[in-house]
Amino acid sequence: MAQAVDALRHGWPLAFEGGPVLLPVETAVAREATSQRMLISAARAATLKLANQREAAEPHAPVLIAGGEDFDLTSALPIADPALDLANPLKGPFRAEHLDWGDVARAAMDLARISGILPAFLVDPVKAGEAQPIAASDLAQWSDASRLSIATRARLPVSASDDAQIVAFRSADDTREHVALIIGKQTGDTVPLVRLHSECLTGDILGSLKCDCGPQLDAALAAMAAEAEANDGWGVLLYMRQEGRGIGLVNKLRAYALQDQGFDTVEANQRLGLPDEARDFATAARMLDLLGVRSVRLMTNNPKKVAAIEAAGVTVTERVPHQLPDNPHNARYLATKRDKSGHLLK
Repeated sequence: MAQAVDALRHGWPLAFEGGPVLLPVETAVAREATSQRMLISAARAATLKLANQREAAEPHAPVLIAGGEDFDLTSALPIADPALDLANPLKGPFRAEHLDWGDVARAAMDLARISGILPAFLVDPVKAGEAQPIAASDLAQWSDASRLSIATRARLPVSASDDAQIVAFRSADDTREHVALIIGKQTGDTVPLVRLHSECLTGDILGSLKCDCGPQLDAALAAMAAEAEANDGWGVLLYMRQEGRGIGLVNKLRAYALQDQGFDTVEANQRLGLPDEARDFATAARMLDLLGVRSVRLMTNNPKKVAAIEAAGVTVTERVPHQLPDNPHNARYLATKRDKSGHLLK
């Protein structure tokens, strides 16, 4: 998996066991490569008005397309990248073709998301260069949360509390290193206040006003510190390395650019051909398990997060509301989370 992700980011083709050779459109270094077919996501196929074709009608299945002429990288990129839609409004006509290697295609879409590139590939291209072999089953092994382990821990006084400890987690197959910040004294007879916080460079570090991530992070730590000081309680902040709800930093910024054109957060992700929710809650549950935490009071307004954590084996004894005021820049974003993603107001 690590080699496959590296190959996609470098623009090299992948040779799938039981499937074709796939060349990533966005990063491809073989500039003379051509193909009769392309693999794209269902969401991108819907944007290209292909969803009325039987082979492209399944909402979440990858779509194999062919055109009147072979695809080269110049013609393929506008199909892959919605940032080019305004400059290239008339694409096609394309036809959706039967796809009999669905597991491979779905693995390729997930690999593109994990690699942070656009989910679009030339299929069995000529002049693509040597391909990196991979099996779709490799993805399942890579995403096995049981492979995660604690790498190290240390005392870490933070502005919210000088009684804090940081714990780093690592998996042999994944370069992302998640951390947990424990506030207060961990005890087995008190259910901790827990917040699952997905990495947000723009909000957590740069103070972006387009989201509420930074204020949510600060408020969660403050609530845990207050809990520890007033009630002899404790808290755990899981800081998950899954930027942009799992689509990566570059694709998140692409979604921001589409929002500037008038699309909401869900619509922007769909135009990119990416899911609006791709976070790994099984890894969060594994982190809690390694910390010896079996039950939590979960700080969230997202009922789906509660359900996902419980499905992964963690008991949620209480959902603690975690709502912060909006501002003129993120009001629509928060409304979209409420109206399309099912977030609660309190």
